[in-house]
Amino acid sequence: MANWPIIGHEWAVDLLAKVIADDRLSHAYLFTGPAQVGKTTLARTFARAILCEKQTGEPCAVGDPDARATACRTCRRIAEGRYPDLQIIAAEKNTIQIEQVRVLQSDAALSPLEGRRKVFILREIERATAPAANALLKTLEEPPPHVILLLTSHRRDLVLPTVLSRCQIINLRPAPLTQVQAMLTARFAAEPTQAELLARLSGGRVGWAVEACLHPEVNAVRNRCLDELLALTTAGHGGRLSWAEALSHQADLIEETLGLWAAWWHDVLLVQRGAPEAIVNLDRRGQLVQQAGLYRPEQVEATLTDLMRTLQRIRANVNVRLALDVLALRLPKPIVA
Repeated sequence: MANWPIIGHEWAVDLLAKVIADDRLSHAYLFTGPAQVGKTTLARTFARAILCEKQTGEPCAVGDPDARATACRTCRRIAEGRYPDLQIIAAEKNTIQIEQVRVLQSDAALSPLEGRRKVFILREIERATAPAANALLKTLEEPPPHVILLLTSHRRDLVLPTVLSRCQIINLRPAPLTQVQAMLTARFAAEPTQAELLARLSGGRVGWAVEACLHPEVNAVRNRCLDELLALTTAGHGGRLSWAEALSHQADLIEETLGLWAAWWHDVLLVQRGAPEAIVNLDRRGQLVQQAGLYRPEQVEATLTDLMRTLQRIRANVNVRLALDVLALRLPKPIVA
């Protein structure tokens, strides 16, 4: 499907294109998978294919001026963000509020303004408050015939079972790293070395790879997190607890930081086990070799376990500050020669 600008989810594209072509659309879909794996991109492209005037199973190509000249008016307006029958609902102040759902329900009750259908994309549905999620159930149970709901979530475990049961679930997996690397080189003119590094760091999350390629500050955040980690391993209790307190106030950075640390310690372990070709942090190969000589493998394995447990505890809504305090104090110290 050449007009679906999707990397690594070909099976999902084939499935969605076929239901459009066969006119077998469900009233609700839930796209799940890791953060920045491409859920919203796929949902938006699916919406465009649904609303496309040509109804071929794929949207019109709008990626360049020549293609836009032959694209239908609907696809062009969606690409410009000016199509009234496609709406995107996202969290406000970290949650989706019941007022947002009520506005959706009011709009959904009205006939489409221009096309045959109305499509609503609800991003990160796990952020819906309990009243908002329960209100949405009414629309999921008895949607107007012209309405299609597209939900996304990277925390399926936090989505109400009653919401899950009323959606067709499309579970997206990370793309092959070679595919991500090739995409960065072909579409964004990334240098081969940069493309390989970003592909590995992304873990197959296309959205993250593209953002890191276009915005150097993403890599700057990563470098800062890794530098903090290296500093903390030689810091005393006071320094470690100060770090934990600071991070506990940055909710959006906690999972990202712990994920970066886990990848780092996994790389250290790979070097220790004689598999340096598999490391993720290619640009820090020298540091990894040095670090591998400063710790025993059992220390590194224990730290990886601590990181995974901390993530699980935070996701289970334990006291974040306490969880980070424990993690910081348990970070290994280098072996004293």
